Amino acid sequence: MAQKTAILTGEASSPLLFRHVSPGPGDSAMQFRLIHFWEARKNVKGGPGILLGIEMLMIDAESTLAQGFIGQNRRNQYEKELKRGSIYTLTNYYASNSKVMYHVEEDSEDILTERFRIHSFTDFEANCDLRGDLHDVVGHLKLVDGQPLHQRPVLCTKDDSASRKVTVHLQLKDGPVINVYLWDEAVENFRLKFDACAATPTVLLVTTVNPKRLGGKLCLSSMSSSRVFLDEEVDLTKEYLTWLTMTPCATSSVNPVEVLKAETLTISEIAAFIERQPAKVAYFDCIATIDDVKLGTEWNENATVVANYRVEMSVYDNEEQCAFIILRDAGKELTGRKATELIDTYVEENGGDGAELEVPLPQCFIDTIRHTKKFRIKVAPYNFTSSRLSFTATKIVSSAVLPPKKPPLKTPPGTEVENSELAESSGVGTSATDDQKKAKRTKHSG
Repeated sequence: MAQKTAILTGEASSPLLFRHVSPGPGDSAMQFRLIHFWEARKNVKGGPGILLGIEMLMIDAESTLAQGFIGQNRRNQYEKELKRGSIYTLTNYYASNSKVMYHVEEDSEDILTERFRIHSFTDFEANCDLRGDLHDVVGHLKLVDGQPLHQRPVLCTKDDSASRKVTVHLQLKDGPVINVYLWDEAVENFRLKFDACAATPTVLLVTTVNPKRLGGKLCLSSMSSSRVFLDEEVDLTKEYLTWLTMTPCATSSVNPVEVLKAETLTISEIAAFIERQPAKVAYFDCIATIDDVKLGTEWNENATVVANYRVEMSVYDNEEQCAFIILRDAGKELTGRKATELIDTYVEENGGDGAELEVPLPQCFIDTIRHTKKFRIKVAPYNFTSSRLSFTATKIVSSAVLPPKKPPLKTPPGTEVENSELAESSGVGTSATDDQKKAKRTKHSG
């Protein structure tokens, strides 16, 4: 359907059914229920897209679905009259054949009320990257923008590109945790409803999601037609919430490190993230070369009965230098040795009680200098207030090589290059290397 010049609410006598409509202009009255409507936009890279008009999904008394379109030139005239679930009479239109994109799974004797079309993980897998029906998904929230729900997540409200997307990790009743990306209007609706809830919401329903595969992993992406519902908004979320309260094991918390597929950023990009985002926990992968190991501080912590690693290292990539704090399992993954094993070995070789000995930094850490690794970095709330550029490394993902350097900027006229020492890590302690490394920096004259 296209170009509607009259949309009337209410009833009409002997309305025309969709199957009676022939391609071309028509003026016979049709009656339908408006299932859904949304803005139709033409995608524009880096922008919200060009508004073309309003798309509509309609159903008649025979449960026949049809797609309608109101052009941008008539949008202001009719949009205020549109209401989902209402019955309309349509006159003066132009009909055309189009690809079948929607179907009704059950028949009804009367015009159907809106229903949700929930599909399973298997269904989404089968329809991934296909231009077919758009289905709905319901599940319970595990993470919102990388933040677990036991502490209410803080949603970004800045007016920039980062605020146009919210990523939720949704646990399906019949499948695994799946990434759901909310965009544009769906993001705004989600934020408004999420922040309006007195308690942290747990159940999420998103309509008309598009299954895609990113990085080999199935995910769901909202469309311009998508709507979001939380907890007790509609019958389906109420039913899911009831099931959830009766199934306590389904609400177990998750470790963000295990669920999230971390994005790989440079040190500078992680620093930029901290500058523009609200304080929250986030995880990234970062490829860096170990430049030095800090001496003069205890390299292990005994907060528990079992000793764990805590080693500060100076690292660098092609753009920046900072400190990584290597914790617990990351230390074992880096050296191949447990902290307790290294302490026991030192005690055996030097005698005495391990509690009385000051165990120096093991050589296996110094041997990692000049090695390049992909680190899993945890950004914590304190990073957003600290003046020092240092991050916690919770995992050694793999060995790596630094990516090729970006082409250098042309040196402006009137500049000279001088050698200056790299800034040492702040705090007490000396370097594990004897020679001082030099770095080239530009100094503007005049």
